[in-house]
Amino acid sequence: MPSAIVHVALHTPSHSGVGDLLSYASAQPLPPGTLVRVPLGKREVLGVVWDAVDATGELPEGAAMRPIAGVLEGVAPLAPPWRRLVAFAARYYQRALGEVALAALPPQLRDLQPDQLARRLKRPAQAQGATEDAIQTIALTAEQESARARIASETGPFLLFGSTGSGKTEVYLRCVQEALEADPSAQALVMVPEINLTPQLEERFSTRFAPRFGSQAVVSLHSGMTNPQRLKSWLAAHSGAARIVLGTRMAVFASLPGLRIIVVDEEHDPSYKQQEGARYSARDLAIWRGREQGAKVLLGSATPSLESWHASDPAMGRYVRLAMPSRIGAGALARVRRVDMNQQPRRAIFSAPLLAAITERVARGEQSMVLLNRRGYAPVLHCADCGWKSDCPHCSAHQVFHKADRTLRCHHCGYTVRVPRACPTCGSPDIHSMGRGTEQLEEQLGALLSEVLRPDRTPARIARIDADTTKAKGSLEAQLAQVHAGEVDVLVGTQMIAKGHDFRRITLVAAVQPDGALFSSDFRAPERLFALLMQAAGRAGRDAAYMAAQGSQCEMWVQTFHPQHTVYEALRKHDYEAFAAQQLKEREEAAMPPFAYQALVRADARTQEVAQGFLTAATAAAHAAGLPGLEMVTLFPPVPLTIQRVANVERAQMLMESPSRAALQRFLAAWQPVLQTTRSAPEHKGLVRWLVDVDPLVI
Repeated sequence: MPSAIVHVALHTPSHSGVGDLLSYASAQPLPPGTLVRVPLGKREVLGVVWDAVDATGELPEGAAMRPIAGVLEGVAPLAPPWRRLVAFAARYYQRALGEVALAALPPQLRDLQPDQLARRLKRPAQAQGATEDAIQTIALTAEQESARARIASETGPFLLFGSTGSGKTEVYLRCVQEALEADPSAQALVMVPEINLTPQLEERFSTRFAPRFGSQAVVSLHSGMTNPQRLKSWLAAHSGAARIVLGTRMAVFASLPGLRIIVVDEEHDPSYKQQEGARYSARDLAIWRGREQGAKVLLGSATPSLESWHASDPAMGRYVRLAMPSRIGAGALARVRRVDMNQQPRRAIFSAPLLAAITERVARGEQSMVLLNRRGYAPVLHCADCGWKSDCPHCSAHQVFHKADRTLRCHHCGYTVRVPRACPTCGSPDIHSMGRGTEQLEEQLGALLSEVLRPDRTPARIARIDADTTKAKGSLEAQLAQVHAGEVDVLVGTQMIAKGHDFRRITLVAAVQPDGALFSSDFRAPERLFALLMQAAGRAGRDAAYMAAQGSQCEMWVQTFHPQHTVYEALRKHDYEAFAAQQLKEREEAAMPPFAYQALVRADARTQEVAQGFLTAATAAAHAAGLPGLEMVTLFPPVPLTIQRVANVERAQMLMESPSRAALQRFLAAWQPVLQTTRSAPEHKGLVRWLVDVDPLVI
């Protein structure tokens, strides 16, 4: 009996050697994009029909092609633009097609049988409840209106360079509104860098659009959702029922057949770069997807990435730069005050001027925020007698001291032990903590402010928000609600409190130990530090009416041993443009991104010798083969990672640079089979895995 041959993309890693597509027999032709379940070895897995070569022909005589196990009826085939996005991402980031395609689908789809999915799809949808014809909007400022008008009349992509509090979100809302009202099938994708920013954005979008388009028109997609929630949101987006999808980086792969506009908020944030599996940049894929699918793309930030800033230079002409320098409903930008810690007592955590400023704010009923980007009580425990340190036995890193539960915890592999009563090496009880984390900062601040009273004569209230205090579901939302309600006087935390939050009563922000990033081996460290401090400073003075009523001025305090550093000089003036110009000049002189293109190949092995040996052998094989593009690619020698051992696995990497993105891509594509062949050599038996990271953010 004649059968069709369908070619299916499956979740198989690129180094498995299986290939991008596997062929199966089908009783009838299936359109590309159809979701199917197929046998793979002894398992049955989800796959996507990618094309239908020989769709009406008979199977070759003697062929033993396995049949598909079932079709997921009721789910429309994935559209050609989605398949082109996946194919491009797989090709550019050097991953298998099926690996990217299946990772982009909700996990529950992989486990549901066709009949189970059919039952789920038959469940009655909730009523939309849309009743209003007009969307309630607020008046735009001249700067906002200018940005909106240009976005409406030009093709973009657009870089919305707006200071903190300038009203970028309102521009997003208005542009999304215009896109949805212009076309009843139009959809919008709005991305944020962090999960904890999604609920507040969802509330704002739902409040604006639910009365017009219904309560189910706005859905979220992020890793903090349960699998059933993610499947429900994905199906709503795929079917077109959801008009707006809000999400983190994974949302860039959402199936949106009516996509007309993409917003990438805080586009500079490194969280948009995936650090596991296919190491894609959601921001860069958003640009590609918008151009390919005819959707407008709007990148927004007060501190754009240097890549985006360079691309928006009028001389480059790749992006349209839109400036919104004025704050709306907020006071002036925070006054930056630098404290020279060389003039303070040697082990001081808080300088006397900063402590006095925080005390004044508490006494007036205002809120302060203290930033330290290191959680735990102390980075390491140390024995004063023999020099023992709390090193992790499985990683080349220290175990961090967490005082609350008296544990030593490795933040890389998760290995946890109780704090020893005496030094494990010499038995001395004289064990001290070295360095400081947010837990210790909270404790020290509590002691220093123990006798400081609020206006109602009650003690100062201190809270801490970091990865340790927000593990429980709903804990972050509850803690943020306390801050917004004025139930916290001083908020201590890591960078997760510095981004995107609209704290109305904070008038002082302090960074207590920011210097570590100034002398990092990572050339992007100054850029990240400047962005973090600018974002943190933007949390202060966001309510002009409150500031006027208090008669207060918002301030950003920086405690530093290098007060004259160019990062702090630019921060003092809130001059991103000068900082970017200086950084781009240095990058151009050093031929670094965005003036060159990079990739990393990383090898993980049982020993450092095997890891570096694999990379060295693969490099030699590339030169011997004369691979295409190699003449324009510089291959640097392999080196250990900064933290070279994690969970008893040694890690090494080698860097590649090229002035040509196309040449680098040609070389990487040709090098993939060479890497696979090199791995099979007997001398590399101890190799655990290898991976390619294109456009890496951490070197």
